[in-house]
Amino acid sequence: MRSGTWIGLLVVTALVAIPALAADRVQVFDLPAGAHPHDAAPAPDGKIWYTAQAQGALGILDPATGAVEQVALGDGSAPHGVIPGPDGKAWITDGGQNAIVSFDPAARKVTAYPLPEDRAYANLNTAAFDGAGILWFTGQSGIYGRLDPASGKIEVFDAPKGRGPYGITATPDGEIYFASLAGSYVGHVDTKTGEATVIEPPTPRQGARRVWADSKGNVWVSEWNAGQISRYTPSTGAWRSWRLPGDQPRAYAVYVDDKDMVWLSDFGTNAVLRFDPATETFTSFPGSAPGAEVRQINGRPGAIFAPESGIDRLMVVRSDAG
Repeated sequence: MRSGTWIGLLVVTALVAIPALAADRVQVFDLPAGAHPHDAAPAPDGKIWYTAQAQGALGILDPATGAVEQVALGDGSAPHGVIPGPDGKAWITDGGQNAIVSFDPAARKVTAYPLPEDRAYANLNTAAFDGAGILWFTGQSGIYGRLDPASGKIEVFDAPKGRGPYGITATPDGEIYFASLAGSYVGHVDTKTGEATVIEPPTPRQGARRVWADSKGNVWVSEWNAGQISRYTPSTGAWRSWRLPGDQPRAYAVYVDDKDMVWLSDFGTNAVLRFDPATETFTSFPGSAPGAEVRQINGRPGAIFAPESGIDRLMVVRSDAG
């Protein structure tokens, strides 16, 4: 475990107008040039955290003012995912440092938890906390693992089928599921033993990329190769799938909001989509410019966050926008 002091960059950004959408529904913020914002998450104080993957930093955006801080995470850092922890810290999967990294906003302290030396370059992706407060994470090189924040102990497990673990989620009752992009399956983790059980989606070679649980414990899966969104119901084992609109959809991110609306990013149409499971309809929110490349979606009640990695912006959509 390594700790460091805070080093920051302060940038005041401008609100970018999108003529096609009403200003009271969508806001877009410029981020530092070259940041390549990958994932985003709600901070406890109303701000938005994002990973500046290309600049080795955690970004902090104040949507009320447009002000941005960037916190350096360490030598060689290339952060991928960020989530809020039950302790109020930002928890980051840092592929460049091959470590889980936390940022304590109260103490302005960065702490790194390196993976074991025999697990070099796990290609860390995303993380989620289970019901006991243990952090679970994925690595595309073919691993998943857990970190006990109280002790700093890390355990790493070999994933079924090797390479591919990518998105990960916790259900309301604390169960952990992850998606394997290369393996085209969903894994259910036994949080006591660490063993993962493979759950096969009905569409072959679908490219399960990210997962998110809704309030009922259903697991929603963005399927990159198939261009569709699927829902797995653990209580029955049932699956349902819906193809995204357009000729060549590419479903990357998936996020379920507080009203159980499902949000997706589609590289095929350069848009964020909202899917209503009740009506089985999609609503499109175009990217703020060509090549937006929204790689992850997160949010808080009333708003969703879509980091536009390809153009160094972060889009905030009012989640009840029609």
